[in-house]
Amino acid sequence: MGTPRVNPGLTTFRGPDIVPVVDHSHEDRMKRRSLARLGAALLAAPWLKTSLAQAAPAIGVLMMHGKNPGNPQDPNFNALKSRLEREGMTALMPDMPWSRTRYLDGNWDQAMTEITAHVKTLRERGARKIILIGHSMGCPAALSFAARGGDVQGLVLVAPGHAPHVYYTWPALKAVRESIDEARALVAAGKGDTKERFEDINQGRQQPVIITARNYLSYFDPSSDAEMSVTAPRVPAQVPSMVVIGNKDPLFRIGRSYLGDKLTVHPKNQYLEVAGDHYNAPVVASDAITAWIQQATAD
Repeated sequence: MGTPRVNPGLTTFRGPDIVPVVDHSHEDRMKRRSLARLGAALLAAPWLKTSLAQAAPAIGVLMMHGKNPGNPQDPNFNALKSRLEREGMTALMPDMPWSRTRYLDGNWDQAMTEITAHVKTLRERGARKIILIGHSMGCPAALSFAARGGDVQGLVLVAPGHAPHVYYTWPALKAVRESIDEARALVAAGKGDTKERFEDINQGRQQPVIITARNYLSYFDPSSDAEMSVTAPRVPAQVPSMVVIGNKDPLFRIGRSYLGDKLTVHPKNQYLEVAGDHYNAPVVASDAITAWIQQATAD
C-alpha cells in the first residue's frame, strides 16, 4: 500500500492514521491579536500596576561601611552590593561620618539624621521595604537607627565592630578607656565643646581622633547609643535581624553573648558564623545575606 497523499493544509499525518484537521490559522491569529490587545490594556490599567507592585515589593538596602580606613570603595562590601543589585534590589552605599575622609564628623545624633535622609532617598526611588546592612562600625549605627524607631524593616549586621563596652573593659584597649575618662572629665568641667585629641583603636591599630569631648563621648561612651549591647534589646519587635561573623574576627568568641543573644527575639532572626575574617565577611556571606533579605521581607 502506498503512502497516503495528504493536503498539508487540511490533514496531519500521525502514525498510521490520517486525522482530518481544519485550518484555523487565520482565526488563531485573530484571537492572538485580540488577546495581545487585551493584555496591553490590562497592563496599562493603574489598578493592575498597583497590584503588581504590591505583589513584588521593591527592596531598598542602605549599606553602611566600616570605620576609617573604611569607605564606600571597600571591595568586599561592593561585591555584596553587586550581588544584591543582581537580585533587583536598590542598594545605596553613602560616605558615612566615620569614613576615611570624614573621620569622625559631628556626633552620633547627626549620623542618625544622615541615615534618615538616605532611607528617604531609597523610598523616593521606589523602595517599599528598607533593609540596613552594617559592616563593622556600620552595625552599631544600624542598631541605633532601629532602636530609635527609624524606618527599617530588617537589619543585617556583618562583622560587628566599634564596641565602646569592649574598649572600656579590655586591658589591651586601655588607651581608649583613658580617652573616655578624659572626655567625661572635660564635659563635667564645662569644656566639652573644645576640640581635643583622643584615641581610637580599630582592628588593633591605634589612631588619634581630633574632636570635641562631647562628640567623642557620643561615639565612645559605653552607655551611649553607639554601644551595641545597649541598643540591641531595643530593636522593635517587628524588625528581624541577621548577624554574620567570621571565625577569624576578634569578636568571634564573644559575639553571640555580647550581641546575638541580646537582640530582640524575632522568628526570622539568624546568627551566622562563616569561615572568614573581619574584612571579607560581607563577600563570603553574600549568598546567605541575599537569601535572608528575600526571606525576611517576604509577606
